[in-house]
Amino acid sequence: MQQQQRKTDPAAAAGSLPGQSWTDADEGRGVSGWARFRQHRLAVAGLAFMMLLTAAALLAPWLAPHDPYEVTAVFQGAPSADYILGTDQIGRDVFSRLIYASRVSLLVGIGAVAIYMAIGTLLGLLAGYFGGWVDTLIMRLVDIMMSFPALLVILVLVSIVGPSLFNVILVLGLLGWPAVTRIVRGSVLTIKQADYIKAGIALGLPTHRLLFRHILLNASAPILVKATFGVATAILTEASLSFLGVGVQPPTASWGNMLTEAQSLTTLANQYWLWVPPGLMIVLTVLSVNFIGDGIRDTLDPKSIS
Repeated sequence: MQQQQRKTDPAAAAGSLPGQSWTDADEGRGVSGWARFRQHRLAVAGLAFMMLLTAAALLAPWLAPHDPYEVTAVFQGAPSADYILGTDQIGRDVFSRLIYASRVSLLVGIGAVAIYMAIGTLLGLLAGYFGGWVDTLIMRLVDIMMSFPALLVILVLVSIVGPSLFNVILVLGLLGWPAVTRIVRGSVLTIKQADYIKAGIALGLPTHRLLFRHILLNASAPILVKATFGVATAILTEASLSFLGVGVQPPTASWGNMLTEAQSLTTLANQYWLWVPPGLMIVLTVLSVNFIGDGIRDTLDPKSIS
C-alpha cells in the first residue's frame, strides 16, 4: 500500500531516487550540501562572523561595558582602558554604541527582507502559475516599480513618512519585492512544466498544495540566495539613509548615524576612533553576508551536484 502511494504521489517525482524515501533523499542532499558549503572558505568565515555578530546583538546588555546613551565628561576621548574605542562628541562610549547598533542593522536587514520576500514570492507564484491577465497585471506593476531609481524613491518615502527605525524597515520592505517576483516567476514557469506537477494536477491536488508544497519547495534555491544578498543590501541602505539623516535617528545607535561624525575634516584626520569602527563593521557585515550568499548559490547550483 505504501509502495503504491509512493508511485502515485507527485511529490515522489520531485527529487527522490527509485526506492528512496523523501526523508532519505532530503537527508542525503543536506549532508552533501553542507559539505559543499564548507569548501567555500569565505562563506564559512562570513557565517562565523555573522554568528558572532548575532550573538553580540542578542547579548548587548551584558557585553556592552557602558550604557550606550550615558553622557560623560570625557568628550571625544581617545581609546583607553575604560573606553576601549574612545568616546564620541558628547562623551558616550563608542564600543557600547557599536554593539547596540548591530541590533539595528540586523533588525533592518532581516525585517525588510522578510517583508519583501513574502510579497515577492507570493506574487511570483501567482504570476507564474496562473499566467494570463494575472501574469500581465503583476509583471506590468513590476516594470513600473523597477523603472524608478530605488534609492531616490526610498529617500522620498522615508522623508514623507518620517525617519525612524520602523519606517525604514517598512519602506525597504514594501519597495524590494519586484526583483523577487521576477525571480520566482521565472522558476515557476519552468517548474510547472515538470511531470510531477502535471501528475498533481491530474490527480486533482488543491492549487494551494501544488503552489506552496511542491512548486515553492523546488523554487526555494534562488529565493534563498536572493534573500541572503537582500540582507546585505538592506543593511547598506539603512546605513546610507542614517548617514544622510533620514534613517534611524539619534540617540538610537546606528552604524550609519555614527558615521556622520566623519563629516568633519578634523574628525577624519585626528579622531579615527569615531568613524573607523562603524565603517569597518558595515564593510565586514556586508562582505560576510555576500560571502554567505555566494556559498549558498554555489552549494545549490545543480552543476555542482554530482
